Amino acid sequence: MSAISPNDFGLPAPGTTLEESTRAKLITAAGEVFAEVGFRDATVREICARAGANLAAVNYHFRDKLGLYREVLACAGREAVTKYPPGAGVTESSPVADRLGAFVSNYLKRLFDQGRPAWHGKLMCREMIDPTEVLDDLTESFIRPQYQRLCGIVREVLGSSATEERVRLGAASVVGQCLFYKHAAAVLARLEPGWDPTGEGRDRLAEHITGFALAGLEGMRGREGSVAVRPEASGPRVDLSPAERSPGVVRDGGMP
Repeated sequence: MSAISPNDFGLPAPGTTLEESTRAKLITAAGEVFAEVGFRDATVREICARAGANLAAVNYHFRDKLGLYREVLACAGREAVTKYPPGAGVTESSPVADRLGAFVSNYLKRLFDQGRPAWHGKLMCREMIDPTEVLDDLTESFIRPQYQRLCGIVREVLGSSATEERVRLGAASVVGQCLFYKHAAAVLARLEPGWDPTGEGRDRLAEHITGFALAGLEGMRGREGSVAVRPEASGPRVDLSPAERSPGVVRDGGMP
């Protein structure tokens, strides 16, 4: 277990009060504990022990465990936006391909940032998988503004005739590609030894995702109606024997 440092959040700076220092230590310690065991299994006693604080300190600074959890997620979100601003150096007048590339690059930097405390990403993932009521606040303050920015970019690529469903699915597809490389990193490293989604590898990955997304979105540009698979795009029909129709049968080296 790494030593707890309030400087993980860039505070407190030299000269801050003991009260501010205790608050920062509690946030850092809580981030570690919440990331390890989740909000529901975390205990105030364990958090205070790691922070070297009195049990009453949580109530004093945050009212209760939920208040502390809310502040931990808010701090992680604020730091991510501060370190990697949503605009990523491009403006609204920049070409749409540049804006999409900047969004993807920035998102990957947040996902694979090795300079932030290790618990940041893990805690965010836990909240997505096993949400608490704090996810509502996190969505409105941190996630929705970025989602709306991405939807605007996707809508521009798809064209004015794009339905809201197409825009939403297009935006989700862009985010989904980024998240895949994060959550499947351990598997990818085993499939492709030497694969590294950091540094130059991350830049190449951003270029790939951006190009792949643009090609797909531009291919759908101008199509009206709901999203559907065209019959001619589904490939030739394959007739299966009764045995092959049984669940669990593996064909052509594929998965059951």
